[in-house]
Amino acid sequence: MSVDRGEMETLSGTVEHIVFCSQETGYTVLELASEGVLYTAVGEMSDICEGEEVTLHGRFTAHPSFGEQFRVEAYEVSLPETVGAIRRYLASGVLPYIGKALAGRIVDRFGADSLEVIASEPMRLLQIKGITEEKALAASNEFKRLFGVREAIQCMAKYGLPASAAVALYRHYGPETAELVQHNPYVLCGYPAYQDFRVADAIAAGMSLEYNAPERVNAGLLYVLQHNLNNGHTCLPADKLCAAAAGFLRVEPETVEEALADLCAREELYRAEIGPRGFIFLPEYWRAERHVAAHLRELMARPAPEQGDADQVIRCIETQQGIRYAPLQRRAIAAALCENALVLTGGPGTGKTTAVNGMLAALEQQGCRVALAAPTGRAAKRLAELTGRKAKTIHRLLEVNRGAADTVRFVHNEKNKLKCDVIVVDEMSMVDVLLFESLLAALRPSCKIIMVGDEDQLPSVGAGSVLSGVIASGLVATVRLTKIFRQAAESMIVSNAHRIVEGQMPEKNNGPDSDFFMLESDGPACARLVCDLAARRLPQSYGFDPIEDIQVLCPSKIGPLGTAALNPMLQQRLNPPSPDKPELHFGAKVLRVGDKVMQMKNNYDIPFTRIGEGEDGAGAFNGDMGVVESVDVRAGAVTVRSEDRRIVYASENLRELEPAYAVTIHKSQGSEFPAVIIPLMDVPPRLCYRNLLYTGVTRAKNLCILAGHSREAAQMVNNVRSNKRFSCLAAFLQDGAL
Repeated sequence: MSVDRGEMETLSGTVEHIVFCSQETGYTVLELASEGVLYTAVGEMSDICEGEEVTLHGRFTAHPSFGEQFRVEAYEVSLPETVGAIRRYLASGVLPYIGKALAGRIVDRFGADSLEVIASEPMRLLQIKGITEEKALAASNEFKRLFGVREAIQCMAKYGLPASAAVALYRHYGPETAELVQHNPYVLCGYPAYQDFRVADAIAAGMSLEYNAPERVNAGLLYVLQHNLNNGHTCLPADKLCAAAAGFLRVEPETVEEALADLCAREELYRAEIGPRGFIFLPEYWRAERHVAAHLRELMARPAPEQGDADQVIRCIETQQGIRYAPLQRRAIAAALCENALVLTGGPGTGKTTAVNGMLAALEQQGCRVALAAPTGRAAKRLAELTGRKAKTIHRLLEVNRGAADTVRFVHNEKNKLKCDVIVVDEMSMVDVLLFESLLAALRPSCKIIMVGDEDQLPSVGAGSVLSGVIASGLVATVRLTKIFRQAAESMIVSNAHRIVEGQMPEKNNGPDSDFFMLESDGPACARLVCDLAARRLPQSYGFDPIEDIQVLCPSKIGPLGTAALNPMLQQRLNPPSPDKPELHFGAKVLRVGDKVMQMKNNYDIPFTRIGEGEDGAGAFNGDMGVVESVDVRAGAVTVRSEDRRIVYASENLRELEPAYAVTIHKSQGSEFPAVIIPLMDVPPRLCYRNLLYTGVTRAKNLCILAGHSREAAQMVNNVRSNKRFSCLAAFLQDGAL
């Protein structure tokens, strides 16, 4: 952790060396020569090049590993003026085709006018041996682009915006970026900068824009829709959207309604009429829900291939495997053979895994090429273990290919289909509509899809309610397993999970052979109880590994029993500081060797090396868990082992990692742990509902402990709120003409 050592100061000098620069975030480490002293400066300065004259504004900080640094908060860049500085600038490789040798020839010919020649008279560069017309124009265009980016950064800096936002805007809007923002600051709120609406409002206030200006009202509508994506809504009812936007913007509802009609007419927003109500979409989600619906409708309309006598196939598998399927499992296996699309749903202990294995055996017996996929790495690993077959995350199956302008593209898409006849997607409740759209686009028209999931679990972190929408539509054949098998019924984890779904309190049986406990505790003692269970009592009594086997699952991040409070306490108990465990401090967090960590956002670029068989690649995804293997204190980097991958997190990526001794129940979706501890005390009212508790309990494989207040458990069980999300997928599936 860096510690400020003074007030805001200014440093002016020449950039001697770029130590590190991330093109993705703009984070840069450079050495600056100022009045005969060499300083290390850090901050978002992606457009700065060696040899340039810069003025940096910031504060000196004391870093525990790297010593004194100048943390940059704003800066200005001047073109190098002296012949020596220009030579060093051009020799740095900042312009295409110009290296050290050509830089020397250019400066020898044009001297202090070299940069003016490159910018305004590039054809004069043809006088230099080794420079063609193509090279001269490329160098000139890049020089102009660099200073366009610089203009955008300096324009944004006046408003206190980070360089990363300016670079993203310039990539999208080009040389007109600064003029566009000055004309309409509300472009900052949407793609690609996604700045807070209040930032744009503050800038607009300085321009004397009226509160009811069309630019502001339009941006407010878009902002409300974008904000509600975080709540899982792919759309909003028009009346709710207008009321929310009018209150948020403090303008008349009629003004908002007029702006909404105009945005829909220009197809910047889309409207779907479902019954008596209109629903408003952002374009990306309008296309996603309609594409998903169209693909599934076309698939269901396609004649299913002949698969012979399904009953005979099932009897053959039963004979081969010495198994007897229950009636609903037989129905599921037969549907997998006879239907082009199928949903298999059911709670714990109802035999989903047995049914899936039967489906796979039947399909493979028919010669089908089957792909298995799940939304997360842990879910894919579990699917592979349960089926004895290879399974991949959906991202790995599609193969991420980073596109331009920070968009995500997949190698497998509508032009490069996956080579499979059937795809089985497990944990479908976790799949959001954008990812599902990408998966369907990569499937051949004849490829069957089998969606497996528990409709009573929490919906996806991303926007959409795909599984429940598909089931509600009635279009896709659905088999719902309901019978709890005898062996599973002996588990109190399973029986209590079903009691929770049915609105009944979990039963208490704190006997030594039980796999489900409710331990009453209150106040700070409850946090200490959770830590003692994870660090001492469960390892001693059951032999669980506190890192590998035990997981604390919290309803919330905040509060005395949220992840933010429990993680430092658990870290101190399970992995305390030690001279032989290097550690890094950043913000309020500490990462040391041996720590359990989680990836908090999708990062498609971060490279990894494969442990064992398989190719190296790139990508770490939201919810991936691992353990810190090593810490490079000087470089500010950590190496994490996550499943079969080893990932190096450079300093600019550390913010994507969080300690994971305690994680939220939302983040645990798709995972299963031998032992789960769920603290229940002071649960925020918005999170006090049945589905959340049910999802947490069903993450436990061998042992589940609720620690805290039984009255909190009762409140959650009695709150039947089911994460209502606004989506039109079911309606689009029912009526393809919408």
